[in-house]
Amino acid sequence: MTSSVLDLAPVVPVVVLEDAADAVPLARALVAGGLPAIEVTLRTAAALDAIRAIAAEVPDAVVGAGTVISARNVADTVAAGARFLVSPGWTDALLDAMKGSGLPFLPGVSTTSEVVALLERGVTEMKFFPAEAAGGTAYLKALSAPLPQARFCPTGGISAASAPAYLALPNVGCVGGSWMVPADAVAARDWARVERLAAGAAALRG
Repeated sequence: MTSSVLDLAPVVPVVVLEDAADAVPLARALVAGGLPAIEVTLRTAAALDAIRAIAAEVPDAVVGAGTVISARNVADTVAAGARFLVSPGWTDALLDAMKGSGLPFLPGVSTTSEVVALLERGVTEMKFFPAEAAGGTAYLKALSAPLPQARFCPTGGISAASAPAYLALPNVGCVGGSWMVPADAVAARDWARVERLAAGAAALRG
């Protein structure tokens, strides 16, 4: 198990699943395309079952939980087999719960003060969210000089077209996105299309 989510792949697919039965074939398509780290968001009732299924049946996948916003979320996703945690923001209580899980985690930030507060607590790897709305590449570039020890996974509004500009920044380890898991492809169970899109995303590092 890597100690850093940021080094698994250039892109972490952000997955919203309505049907847990889609979890395993979707995960296999993403892994086959070269994206082993998969963030399943806790936005649907199927999320925990989806994490459980991927953890049990797709050994090459590193499945994580996204939209983690409470200690209960942390406990539930760890029990389901999640191997990393991602939150859209953080509080002291949530940070304590994520630290206590023993798993790698990316707490969400969108301001300089939040970054400094996390650095003060010994956390150097973060999710920058919502990336495009919060200032995009210009904001992250501005942070790199005064806060070089902070590394980010920007997520939110990032596309295949904009991802390379983020990945070129020295303080960006990977980006999160959902363009390789479009809702229509998932609904149609077009796993070949997902694999093709994932392969394109995996090739974006540069």
